[in-house]
Amino acid sequence: MEIRFHGRGGQGAVTAANLLADAAIREGKYAQAFPHFGAERRGAPVVAFARISDRPIEIHSRIKNPDIIVVLDPRIFDLVNVADGLKPGGIVVANSTVRRVEGYTNYCVDATGIARRLGLVISGWPVVNTTMLGALVRATGIVSLDSILGVVRENFRGKLGEVNSRAVLEAYESARRC
Repeated sequence: MEIRFHGRGGQGAVTAANLLADAAIREGKYAQAFPHFGAERRGAPVVAFARISDRPIEIHSRIKNPDIIVVLDPRIFDLVNVADGLKPGGIVVANSTVRRVEGYTNYCVDATGIARRLGLVISGWPVVNTTMLGALVRATGIVSLDSILGVVRENFRGKLGEVNSRAVLEAYESARRC
């Protein structure tokens, strides 16, 4: 499975791809995650990628034809064609209650609302990476909820780990097909 994450610098797209890959490895799968971005600054468009397989992964290039798209910022829909190259039958998981991509299976979650309510905000920007992972697991089952929660708790210690775990769980429970 190939997954492309679309977001803005500071929202955690790269971290989300890394956490997803770690969760897959925890389950005995093969995985890789890597970013692609231009100018590194908060708010600039960012793309990150993850590959997950039951066999060793021999390709190490950017993902042009993903199976799944994860959109961390709904305003990205107005900047880029997030569905570019998305395979037929692909899945879009979006931080939105209204935005969708016609012709694909869409899942929506108010990740921004969850992140703000839980205090996952840095310099005014809601950090929605773990929230979107909860929605992704709900939409696809690509890894187990327990695996995602495990890597979140390993990577974010103490109170931050608990808050991010709550974000995963709330998004998992509230993500819906739209």
